[in-house]
Amino acid sequence: MGSRFDEKDFLACCGSTRFAKEMAAAAPFSDCAAAVVAARDIWFNKVDVNGWLEAFSAHPQIGHMPSQNHKSPAFAQWSKGEQSTALSTATDSSLQELSQWNARYRAKFGIVFLIFASGRSSSEILTELKRRYENRPIIEFEIAAQEQMKITELRLTKLFLAKADSTIATKATDASKVEDRVNIIGSHLTATTGSPTGKPSHIPSRTRPPITTHILDVARGCPANDVEVLLEAWKGSQPRPHFGVTDNGGWIFQGSSATDKDGRSGQLMSMVDALNPGTYRISFNTGKYNLDGFFPFVTIVFEIRESQKWEHFHVPLLLSPFSFSTYRGS
Repeated sequence: MGSRFDEKDFLACCGSTRFAKEMAAAAPFSDCAAAVVAARDIWFNKVDVNGWLEAFSAHPQIGHMPSQNHKSPAFAQWSKGEQSTALSTATDSSLQELSQWNARYRAKFGIVFLIFASGRSSSEILTELKRRYENRPIIEFEIAAQEQMKITELRLTKLFLAKADSTIATKATDASKVEDRVNIIGSHLTATTGSPTGKPSHIPSRTRPPITTHILDVARGCPANDVEVLLEAWKGSQPRPHFGVTDNGGWIFQGSSATDKDGRSGQLMSMVDALNPGTYRISFNTGKYNLDGFFPFVTIVFEIRESQKWEHFHVPLLLSPFSFSTYRGS
């Protein structure tokens, strides 16, 4: 039996009321890929121009936060997250220029400038805005619809992943009545014994490894299954690796696994309460997953500080054949 969602769930994915009603009527879907197929058909073949305009108007202007009174709180939350890279890379002057060009765009086309913003810097978005400003309105309207579909596919993936997480959590809670939760959930969770010296009293024992990941195939609109993942820690001659400098033997293997049907990796490192501070890198064998893709593999390097050793680090990968992005999840 497929996952069940209602109109408000689909309204969070796309601001068109007609789209949300049609998706709810077509549900349930066996998986995310089936939902994406239905969404494309509904968006391009059943939603009219008024529905497209309603969906466009639900988005905040790039560089602005969604309204607190937005009809879909989940839509507003996701929109904020998708603009996080743009906002974190913006300066006062770039935000001002972005605002000016947004106003020019709206005056010419009558709609908000719409772009798949996840993982894109403010300068990248501004460059694309200026390029698309030269389009004829009929061309730009079609591009905006395509960008909306990209956003919808990403959010459908988030919707299905959230559902999967909720199901796993519910099963774990029920099982804890008869057996310890960490022995039930599976390869992600391993029991810990004892409490390390010096651990803050308000920090609970971990129920999952301190570093985890999952991969979303944005092009297909579903989790990426059976992708090899490798985690390493820096133990080189220098305190940290430097860009462009090779240090053979500096990276030490921590663990490896392959993603499951939900796009989540298995256990990549030992279960410890206090994570060793330092630099880590996580690599994804994307070339094996997509033989026609642009990236033979993708590597993400990140640093964990002493003050962060009790925290959990989730490093998701949003992947398409010719681009990828990441962020620190929870």
